[in-house]
Amino acid sequence: QLQASGGGLVQAGGSLRLSCTASGRTFSSSVMGWFRQAPGKEREFVAGISSSGGRVDYADFVEGRFTISRDNAKNTVYLQMNNLKPEDTAVYTCAAKGSWPIVSLKYDYWGQETLVTVSS
Repeated sequence: QLQASGGGLVQAGGSLRLSCTASGRTFSSSVMGWFRQAPGKEREFVAGISSSGGRVDYADFVEGRFTISRDNAKNTVYLQMNNLKPEDTAVYTCAAKGSWPIVSLKYDYWGQETLVTVSS
């Protein structure tokens, strides 16, 4: 089970940190990803991280503004989002999978969503 949190309302240029906490014993061996879906659009990959944290991947639109990280001791993956733009407004969710590739929409387990709203 995955529980995402940390969304909210922020002005353009502001920051938010999303957290996703997993229950169960397989977190430390799972690839973790963050995804988002804006109104009227399809879900898209935002960022992903390997089980050890040694590899990370980002969507092109991130442009160095977001950082994904994980703490396997806490069963938690984070998404630090800086310099937020109105176009980042979406529901964000985390997901887990047992194997590569990181950049994919085919994840096995999906968490609850958290809403991020960026005002201009």
